[in-house]
Amino acid sequence: MASNNQFVTFNNGEQYPILGFGTWKSKPGEVEEAVKVAIDTGYRHLDCAMFYGNEKEIGDAINQKIDEGVVSRQDLYITSKLWNIFHQPDIVETVLNKTLTDLQISYLDLYLVHWPMAFKEGGLDDDFIPKDDDGVTIEGEGSYIETWQAMEQLVENGLVKSIGVSNFNKRQIEDILNIATVKPVNVQVECHPYLNQSKLKEFCDENDIVLTAYSPLGSPDNPCRKPEDPSLLENPTILDIAGKHGKSAAHVLIRYQIQRGVMVIPKSVNKHRIESNFYVWDFELDQEDMDQIDGLDCNCRYIQMKEIEHFKDYPFIDEY
Repeated sequence: MASNNQFVTFNNGEQYPILGFGTWKSKPGEVEEAVKVAIDTGYRHLDCAMFYGNEKEIGDAINQKIDEGVVSRQDLYITSKLWNIFHQPDIVETVLNKTLTDLQISYLDLYLVHWPMAFKEGGLDDDFIPKDDDGVTIEGEGSYIETWQAMEQLVENGLVKSIGVSNFNKRQIEDILNIATVKPVNVQVECHPYLNQSKLKEFCDENDIVLTAYSPLGSPDNPCRKPEDPSLLENPTILDIAGKHGKSAAHVLIRYQIQRGVMVIPKSVNKHRIESNFYVWDFELDQEDMDQIDGLDCNCRYIQMKEIEHFKDYPFIDEY
């Protein structure tokens, strides 16, 4: 199937599909089939991360679809992320090469620093969340500034086309911009109508950085979610707008980000939902719809990592 997609243009001239396929919490054993369905459906932007523990299976799916002639490597836009125990500059390229081996590709289209805060430094065989004897996550000494400089070298070496950050706040992005010789093209953050990130988006727009929305449907399967947390997919305003257009609540939430110029990466392992989430090109939200959705913002953040909010580079203390 040909890919119906719109593209954003990064500040380095590279283009990227605005709608991608997320793979967080997609288990080994499920994710391979999900990625194959996604590629068959028309997704060409795949969002991955070493921390998700499923890059080898994703690589198997990509390799199969290339072998079948469904896509070529050049048709795909593949993102991965550098995890928190790997902030030391001398290990960054080694870690990337492990991701490339698992994904069975020779370069990444986009590589992100997954979080600004460093965990206790480790290697590829170490626990991704190092704990002390009391079960408390151990902070590392790494600096995201030094990590960024190692990320820049990956671009110079031709291993990645573009680099960016994930879960960084405005101040931390400014820190990167102040020293960057390779400017970040992308900032990936939790973003949905309850947390529409309008101030961060304005800042990114001013600096020619594209925003990506993860958890765009409100993270309904987030294990940290509390029963009293509001459900976006059941929000009356969203449901009314969906009914008006003959679409689902998920369609409205995805389309909302697309019309803001925000890359959006819904995820699922369900074949019907994977396919359905892609069919957002045949309708448009009007200005009244967009204003109503914007009005739902209540600064509700589902992904908080409160257990490490005392870390020096924890990002969610600042206003945005």
